[in-house]
Amino acid sequence: MATPEQRLAELGLELPEVVTPLASYVPAVRSGSYVYTSGQVPMVQGKMQVTGKVGAEVDAETAKEAARTCALNALAAVRSVTGDLSAVTRVIKVVGYVASTPDFTGQPGVVNGASDLLGHVFGDAGAHARSAVGVVSLPLDAPVEVELIVEVV
Repeated sequence: MATPEQRLAELGLELPEVVTPLASYVPAVRSGSYVYTSGQVPMVQGKMQVTGKVGAEVDAETAKEAARTCALNALAAVRSVTGDLSAVTRVIKVVGYVASTPDFTGQPGVVNGASDLLGHVFGDAGAHARSAVGVVSLPLDAPVEVELIVEVV
């Protein structure tokens, strides 16, 4: 059976270093058998992958890719407290925030970038509850932010 890291490699991806927090918080906290991540924005090597509002400066497909980057960053945060993604037994919940124009209603499709990645990495254990919320703005003008709750051994 392939490990989560091997499944990421199948997609040509690897986990990045944990994104340095932008304020007074930690990237992830373990409480019992759960890990809660802080919201992760689409940072790549210390720089925002894309900025702007979805429905204006950012199209839905680009935002979907940014959500995938957010999920990768969230998985890096999970690994930082578990030591290994194989410790994840279930993705419980994904919350995605999409900075979008008032007329944009495709938030669920954008957050699918994160959900689809988690499904590929964890298979059936990646099926999760989810919220996809439109917001006025996000830190550093990010178009999307994603947080996870996962169950671990």
